Amino acid sequence: MCGRYASSRDVDDLVEEFDVAETHLAERLPASYNVAPTDEVYAVLERPAREERPQQRQLRTLRWGLVPSWAKDPGIGSRMINARMETVADKPAFRKAFASRRCLLPADGYFEWYATSRTDAKGKPRKQPFFIRPRDGGVLAMAGLYEIWRDRTLADDDPAAWRWTCTVITTTAEDDLGRIHDRMPLMVAQERWGAWLDPLHPAAVDLLQPALPGLLEAYPVSSLVSNVRNNGPELVEPLPLEESLL
Repeated sequence: MCGRYASSRDVDDLVEEFDVAETHLAERLPASYNVAPTDEVYAVLERPAREERPQQRQLRTLRWGLVPSWAKDPGIGSRMINARMETVADKPAFRKAFASRRCLLPADGYFEWYATSRTDAKGKPRKQPFFIRPRDGGVLAMAGLYEIWRDRTLADDDPAAWRWTCTVITTTAEDDLGRIHDRMPLMVAQERWGAWLDPLHPAAVDLLQPALPGLLEAYPVSSLVSNVRNNGPELVEPLPLEESLL
């Protein structure tokens, strides 16, 4: 599962990193070190060609929590923050998006919570949050899907009638991260970005390969990240071992 991540890179850096041709942003998002479901997030995607322009790579803001085009209630999105790699091509909520609406969700890294041997007052394991990021400090390009949901109670020319949403694809965690949590977001290697984003690519399932062991590093961080109201660079600072629950 991926339910929280950090995203602090500036728009200009993302445009250069992902070779974006055009941005479609209502506003620039502030750096966030505690991105949570239903938040607005940056996504890189490619829109199909139109009469007035060729196929184009864009940077957009989407809401995290995919709302299928057929959904009657957009509230379903809060339960669609992740799509499993093993079933994404077949599950009704995701298969149309997987066929032609794939995206990359840039992140500094993501958070997972490890159940320790310590217990709370109710006897439940206390959890230590970890921050997991690329070992080389580069961008983490998470594989995602996006959808465009139409509110049919509004006119087509009303911008509020169209809701752009996304989900993060997850896979089985590699051995050295699996001890923290058995799932992790699926990364897309830079040499595969073009094929992954191409809405006409016929075999996207072949591009879904877990990251090679050793590319990511994990370290304990403050439990402040467990509260979505907390947000700041201190959330991704390494926590001294003697202050952790380990």
